[in-house]
Amino acid sequence: MPANRFNGFTDYGIGIGLRIPHYDHILSRQPTVDWFEIISENFLVDGGRPLEVLDRILAQYRVVQHGVALYFGSAEAPNRDHLKRLKALTRRTKTPWLSDHLCWGSVDGTYSHDLLPMPYTVAAAKRTAEKIRQVSDYLELPIAVENVSSYTEFHVSEMTEWEFLTEVVERADCGILLDVNNIYVSSRNHSFNPYDYLDGVPHHRVAQMHVAGHTKFEKYILDTHDHPVIDPVWKLYAHATRLCGVTATLLEWDDKIPSFDEVHHEALKAHEFIAQAREAKIPAPRATVRARAR
Repeated sequence: MPANRFNGFTDYGIGIGLRIPHYDHILSRQPTVDWFEIISENFLVDGGRPLEVLDRILAQYRVVQHGVALYFGSAEAPNRDHLKRLKALTRRTKTPWLSDHLCWGSVDGTYSHDLLPMPYTVAAAKRTAEKIRQVSDYLELPIAVENVSSYTEFHVSEMTEWEFLTEVVERADCGILLDVNNIYVSSRNHSFNPYDYLDGVPHHRVAQMHVAGHTKFEKYILDTHDHPVIDPVWKLYAHATRLCGVTATLLEWDDKIPSFDEVHHEALKAHEFIAQAREAKIPAPRATVRARAR
């Protein structure tokens, strides 16, 4: 088994997303939180309140960057201006790794601002892995790619989503941000067994996990991040923890955001499953990604 390139990061424990409605509470009361995840694109600015708040957070807490605009699956080369701003922000935050989504969302410089699912083909996997390597090399940081929730499928796909995820991360030599809620949402929308997905990914590459709530409609489930985590998703998280070991975990709550205490309480429910994993002496994930000198 290759050496764990995320050594020292598995103690990150349970984090929550840094969101505007909670700024005043966090800055005034300084609650005990293992770490905060920020959406990188919200802080790619030259000044103002976002960076002022971020610097105050950085003085007290560890921060990990999560992106929504790298579009590893798009055909064009990475946007150099975006990468320059992103690299400057990583220097500011000292994020130990950077995550973004395994998706596409742009064509010829036009951006959809959405996380669109990919065709699961070998050709797409090769191109996507190449872009991940390029971004990782430029940023000098380990990359973890997140599985997205999906509502449509491509007829040209040659493999399952988890086989495609495996193909990409092995070729890119990167980590996985395993979003357990997204697996559940997609499994209900496309009628596959979510436990087959968890069993099928390379567990040694899981560097981080996400849990979240969603909204159930008559014919599909939508990944809304506006509810508590439901029991079937916690059960999937428990299974993922048994397979992958104790992994940095984040609760996402991005709409209809309740009080900080309510969000934090929901996130801390994950400790029950982490404790079970530690009692079972499950090793930390052996995420085989290329470490980068800072």
